[in-house]
Amino acid sequence: MAVATPSPAYPHPTPGASLILSFRLKGRTTLIIGSGRLAATRAFAALEAESSVVVLAHGGLRDACEEIKWREMNGQISVVDWDATSVEEDVLRQFLLDNLDISLVCITDTFLSTPNCRPKASAARLYAVCRSLRIPVNTTDIPDLCDFTFTSSHRIEDDQTGEKTCLQVAVTTNSQGCRLGARVRREIVASLPREIGRAVARVGTLRRMAKVRDGERVMQRDAEDTDEDAVPTPNEPVPQRSCSVETELEATKRRMKWVAQLSEYWPIPTLAAMTEDDMRRSLSTESQSQSIPPPLPSSPPKGRIILMGSGPGHPTLLTLSAHKSLTTLADIVLSDKLVPQPILDLVPKRVEIRIAKKFPGNAESAQNELMHQAVEGAKNGLTVVRLKQGDPSVFGRAGEEILFFRSQGFEPIVIPGVSSALAGPTFACIPVTQRGVAESFVVCTGVGRNGKEIRLPGYQRSRTLIVLMGVARIRQLVGALLEGESTRRDGAAYLPHTPIAIIERASMADQRTVVSTLRDIVYAMESVGEQRPPGMIVIGWSVLALSGEGDVTVLDDESSDEERVKRWLSGARWRVLEGLPEGWESL
Repeated sequence: MAVATPSPAYPHPTPGASLILSFRLKGRTTLIIGSGRLAATRAFAALEAESSVVVLAHGGLRDACEEIKWREMNGQISVVDWDATSVEEDVLRQFLLDNLDISLVCITDTFLSTPNCRPKASAARLYAVCRSLRIPVNTTDIPDLCDFTFTSSHRIEDDQTGEKTCLQVAVTTNSQGCRLGARVRREIVASLPREIGRAVARVGTLRRMAKVRDGERVMQRDAEDTDEDAVPTPNEPVPQRSCSVETELEATKRRMKWVAQLSEYWPIPTLAAMTEDDMRRSLSTESQSQSIPPPLPSSPPKGRIILMGSGPGHPTLLTLSAHKSLTTLADIVLSDKLVPQPILDLVPKRVEIRIAKKFPGNAESAQNELMHQAVEGAKNGLTVVRLKQGDPSVFGRAGEEILFFRSQGFEPIVIPGVSSALAGPTFACIPVTQRGVAESFVVCTGVGRNGKEIRLPGYQRSRTLIVLMGVARIRQLVGALLEGESTRRDGAAYLPHTPIAIIERASMADQRTVVSTLRDIVYAMESVGEQRPPGMIVIGWSVLALSGEGDVTVLDDESSDEERVKRWLSGARWRVLEGLPEGWESL
């Protein structure tokens, strides 16, 4: 009686997948049929694989896309004009027989968006020619005429040099969703450690060192991947030496197995940071006497600089990243003087806060002092938060700080903030754009570098002008906007009755908004008492758009502007609005 033997616990094959390979095409030729944009993409991929590339297309260079022409002109590829008077299949067969180094054929002129798209019947005849000569074919947009397909791929760059590394990531959906495959590939790449490309390059160097002894390559094959005695899993320790005498080949095999364990156990940043001295130590006999690779000697922690914006001032408008930086990450905070106290109150008591000593005539030296303090703190291993109001890139001098920190060896982490240029008007119920009123907006500074006067934008009825750091110079700014021909303004003069708002301490409990016209705003500011910095200026018809019942017909009717302004100001020359919009006190 036969006894049934239990089936082994091996996986059952599930059809529908592809055998994913990585072709090494050095010394071989890829033939591309067609000369459009897709052909250029295929040519570039083949060139990066060190393949020779021949483009076969009707019209040759004359009808080729610009990239194909450029690569041919620079000697990277060859372009052959397909004789339109001959039978295509016969021409292709003879061409393949005359060029026996052709390993792959890509038919690209079947791409549905290609002008004069090749019919499927024609592509099928070309496919049959290639198959008869046992040359694999990819036919764009016709899966049943494909022996292979292209993955959605990405080549990882070195995070320090920007150069491409040998690491590639490829995704295929097996023709079930190419666009989704590209998205999956992007998300995979985005999730990888920043140093991954550099880590692979360092491990590659380590592997080469493991195979060389006294300047000579001991092992031609890759023991880690192909030797039948290779460690099947990195969880198994490297075998200990069984005798006092070990051949060079045995030693090399041992080192290669050790490289496999390093690749498995060491953190990616550690692998990426390896120097050649580290590699030599890791391959030493003493290191390999341990069952698990020891970590590299730890280096002193490197500090960092976080350059961030605090938003307009209300603590709830901090981004989550900014809040975390202030409350849990910071060792020292270097703050501009206009950052409101409620933001600084979030910083733990253990963290030192230094406020910029900026005042008229001292701004440059105070700025330089803070930048040098940031670098000094980072060199001492601290997390330095460089705190600015609003968004650091909107007139916050972020650019010069980024370049300075980079020159000192620190690439800052830049955290955007809610820009006061947008949040301030919103808190004053002023939309910087509004259908029927304002179709664009411009943000400018009220003072140039070293206190120089700037050229302001000219009047456009459908545009909102936002001026930062200009309240202290309101008289000069208004003069530049209203005067006739002016060297202080680009474009037409503003109308005297153009609405204007000055918003002070936007988003804070003591917010104040003064609304008036260009004609009367200077008198208004002289009458309302002391200024409340920081302040900003909003000029244009959007200032009155949402007041009361609203007015969103400004662009439709220009004839009644004076009456429109009189209704808005209730017959007064200006109005003062105190405090935040209703409801904000509960947030």
